Order: sequence, then C-alpha cells, then structure tokens
Amino acid sequence: MYAIIKDGGRQHKVEVGSTLDVDYRSLSSGESITFDKVLALSDGEETTLGSPTIEGASVTADVVGTVQGPKLVVQKFRRRKNSRRKTGHRQMYTQVKISKIEAGA
Repeated sequence: MYAIIKDGGRQHKVEVGSTLDVDYRSLSSGESITFDKVLALSDGEETTLGSPTIEGASVTADVVGTVQGPKLVVQKFRRRKNSRRKTGHRQMYTQVKISKIEAGA
C-alpha cells in the first residue's frame, strides 16, 4: 500500500516503513506528525485519486530527527575588480518514518 501526499509544495510517494525528509519543523525525536493532504491511495489492486485530496485520508509519521541537506556553494565574482565572495548554505530538514496510512471513509 502506498500514498501520495503533498507537503511544503512538493509531492511525496510514501509507504509504511519508508523514511522521508520534509521541511524543518521544531519537533523532537519520537513525536508524531499527521499529513492530511493525501492526493492518491493505492492498495495494490485499487487506486483512489482525490480531487484534489481524499476526504478523511491521512498519513501518520514518527519524527526520527533533524538532518541537513547537501552543501550548496554560492559564489559571487566581478571580473577585473578583484572582488570575490564564496559562501555556502545547508538546508535543515526533519526526517520522518511513515508508520500508518489510513484510507478515508
């Protein structure tokens, strides 16, 4: 069984037991989070599509912890002016593990 959920402007295909990096939330490890915007559900034989979401369907996940994404290098350069600047950025994510997928009524 899998579901397609929408979170933070992105769509994620999730199954029970899979881990997922979502936008940072200030939650501690072990807490649970519920995703209510379920766009599609499939149990292997039958697929249900929402318009735009499925009423009553939800996906529950447990917070594993906080992780950082890959480092992005931001480099500014102006030619012939001896002006160079190099900085970086690492985005924070909350890593969750999917524990339950509930179909709507």
